[in-house]
Amino acid sequence: MSRIGKKQIALPDGVKVHQEGDAVRVDGPKGVLSASIPKGIQMIVENKQITIQRNTDNRYDRSFHGLTRTLVANMVTGVSAGFEKKLEIAGVGYRAELVENNRLKLIVGYSSPLEYVIPEGISVKIDKQVNLLVTGIDKQLVGRVAAEIRALRKPEPYKGKGIRYTGETVRRKVGKSIGSK
Repeated sequence: MSRIGKKQIALPDGVKVHQEGDAVRVDGPKGVLSASIPKGIQMIVENKQITIQRNTDNRYDRSFHGLTRTLVANMVTGVSAGFEKKLEIAGVGYRAELVENNRLKLIVGYSSPLEYVIPEGISVKIDKQVNLLVTGIDKQLVGRVAAEIRALRKPEPYKGKGIRYTGETVRRKVGKSIGSK
């Protein structure tokens, strides 16, 4: 039995779960998320608890038991509390600003500014032009957007300039030294 798969998911107040066949829909105060459950896995909702069970013990069902439980738990957390990723921009003259039509303008050392289109369902807040907060209800989408923004200018190892996650440590390299033999 999967250790993660057999954990129950507590439903917070204001969150409703609907199951129609293989489709699961989770409604909450922040929005609505839906996903499909693989065949061989069933979801039982009772007493503000969700239990994920598998019908058989074959390899296919075992492999999806814990995954399904985690996906449903992320949907419940997303519609009740939401997810966030924090990024920071390091470098002289590096900054970000929001432009109309849900676009992010980044000035990060290239000859022209970069523009990133923020997908629907994600909001980006900028503090002091160098701290970015990416929020949304879909954990996968929040992580993907944060990773795409970071990939526009990864932190470089010599001076540490670039876009990084808050709290991320960048291994610094020693530059060339001028010395005598």
